[in-house]
Amino acid sequence: MNNIMVVVGTRPEIIKMAPVVKALKKRSIPYIFVHCGQHYDHEMSQKFIEELGLPNPHYCCQVRSYSQGAQTARILASMEKLLKRTKPVLVLVEGDTNGVLATALASVKLGIPVGHVEAGLRSFDLRMPEEHNRRLTDHLSTYLFAPTKDAERNLKKESVWGKIFVTGNTIIDAVMQYAAIAEKKSRILETVRFQKFALATTHRAENVDNPQVLKNFMEAFMESPIPVVYPVHPRTEKRLKQNGLYSKVKKSENLQILPPVGYLDFLVLMRKCEIILTDSGGVQEEATAPPIRKTVLVLRISTERPEAVKAGFAKLVGVNKQNILKAMKETLENREKLPENSPYGDGDAAERIVKIIESKIAASSL
Repeated sequence: MNNIMVVVGTRPEIIKMAPVVKALKKRSIPYIFVHCGQHYDHEMSQKFIEELGLPNPHYCCQVRSYSQGAQTARILASMEKLLKRTKPVLVLVEGDTNGVLATALASVKLGIPVGHVEAGLRSFDLRMPEEHNRRLTDHLSTYLFAPTKDAERNLKKESVWGKIFVTGNTIIDAVMQYAAIAEKKSRILETVRFQKFALATTHRAENVDNPQVLKNFMEAFMESPIPVVYPVHPRTEKRLKQNGLYSKVKKSENLQILPPVGYLDFLVLMRKCEIILTDSGGVQEEATAPPIRKTVLVLRISTERPEAVKAGFAKLVGVNKQNILKAMKETLENREKLPENSPYGDGDAAERIVKIIESKIAASSL
């Protein structure tokens, strides 16, 4: 059987592809595991590969941090060379990063079909580079693995030419597979100085690259009605220092900054916290998993995860400081009972995806 190429490039991709890699291995389907180079360092990638028990990538592209366009172009060129050499029968990508779009483009230019894991998400916010990436990748893909019916509807409205399958989201698989392991192995709570806390993450370019929005976030965290634990993304830390905010937030008694944390530590922080504040898409999904089940205040003006909002897990609160503080106060004072089940599936998304791939190979229809 020919190889399936599984391509990752960032932390969320590694987490969401981990169950797929495990399912391929379980069914003895040959695969090539590739890191396209978008965020390849220990804290942003290798730590997650190790914690999730994944093999070291068979190939790693060397791509430094460049502008959006240059980064996409360099990954495309690197992946084209690798694809010519390895000749996979199918390339699997996940999500909406520059690396995903570049890999999909390189593949279709060579006549290699693409499977898009987490297809069909839409924020309808064209300020986001991720929105461009996910839309274009969907229209390049032969197989579209939509996590929900909402995502399937988005794809049908756009008349994508690829075949759509509703599978659930593999991030729920990951949480359910690793939550118990995290409880046993993580020591992160020993470093947290609060008994009760909110967990915050921010990293999106449209937020942290905007000095006023970044200031709003930091002031909201420092004035929060509950202490805030804040694992800081390297991009955000850089912007905090550039805008003269870092020393102030570092001294705050109500806000504890942590360095980037691994996946197991982050699972424990999510399970322990009272509430989550984030501009991350993946965290909105993780919070709905049965082992977590936490309310998320989404620090954005749009979200491509409406299912979490409809189910009552997520609330879109925007980027205004007063609105964030008001939403925190209301949420903490009026605890709502959250659904038992996730709108993103039952934890078997990866198995479904791999069974579909296996059937396509068996039918020689790739």
